Amino acid sequence: MSVEFALQRLGVPYEITDDPLKIQKADKVIFPGVGEASTAMNYLRVHKLDRLIKDLKQPVLGICIGLQLMCKFSEEGNTTCLGIFDEKVKRFEPRLKVPHIGWNNIYQLKSGLFDASLENQYVYFVHSYYADQGADTIATANYIIPFSAALHKNNFYATQFHPEKSGTVGSGILKNFISL
Repeated sequence: MSVEFALQRLGVPYEITDDPLKIQKADKVIFPGVGEASTAMNYLRVHKLDRLIKDLKQPVLGICIGLQLMCKFSEEGNTTCLGIFDEKVKRFEPRLKVPHIGWNNIYQLKSGLFDASLENQYVYFVHSYYADQGADTIATANYIIPFSAALHKNNFYATQFHPEKSGTVGSGILKNFISL
């Protein structure tokens, strides 16, 4: 619902669907979510959306668990994910308070998803699992350890944070995605 409200605020037309034909014909696809990795991947497999998502050619934005499911593997439920990004998703160490909830800055921005003014700006996170840093990392955040706050490969973009809950900074990121 939050992504829906954010798109409404931006005046962006959208449709919520799991219909493969509608997804294939969309100009852009946003793949948001909250939940548990193995359950979400099972849903995608049952509805044959796992292969469809990997084959999309238009810009795709994964948000939160959307980012995690676009990685190759998640420790959450020992789940094989979509494998779009080579990074593994791990649980934050037990010494940390999880879930990680709150505002953190993002830095080392490396993509058209971000403009220079967003360097070190704060965005909103809610997560217990994180993607390792790797070749596809385009933004970093730190919760005791540095992790991938955003990933990008080809037409696939993903944020661990919630741009739809991140005020004007998040609205700017969503606008940048819509403009791709």
